[in-house]
Amino acid sequence: MRIGLYPGTFDPITLGHIDIIQRALLLVDRLVIGVAINRDKGPMFTLEERVAMVEAECASITARIGGQIVVHPFENLLIACARDVGASVIIRGLRAVADFEYEFQMVGMNRSMDSSVETVFLMADARRQAIASKLVKEIARLGGDVSSFVPPAIDAALSARFPKPAK
Repeated sequence: MRIGLYPGTFDPITLGHIDIIQRALLLVDRLVIGVAINRDKGPMFTLEERVAMVEAECASITARIGGQIVVHPFENLLIACARDVGASVIIRGLRAVADFEYEFQMVGMNRSMDSSVETVFLMADARRQAIASKLVKEIARLGGDVSSFVPPAIDAALSARFPKPAK
């Protein structure tokens, strides 16, 4: 069985993440979505909230297109998480050249720790390349419309977190 690991903080999950998840499902038999705890990033949503959001969106994906997805929170090294879940491949999404530089370094470090785990890069769909969770949160915080960047349930969660002022 080919097991892939798609890691991230998913704070919150966006349409860009969903694009990568759907496409990664075509490459592996089981896709593990690794939800990173990463206290250094200071996520807006709790780990439990992020896991629940990812699980709900992934249930929708598997109901629509099939495949097997497991959501797995983790706080250890990415390569250790890959070993923990039995992944032979790490899936990473790329939006721009700046992403590649960071990811290139990460691949080198991961390969030096475990050369049996391969990394596969998927380019974000052209319509989704500008979407970043950090920007989505900022737009929502400032009262902007993020409905074209996130699924409806995530839009609702952001609206609850950042109520729009009455006009």
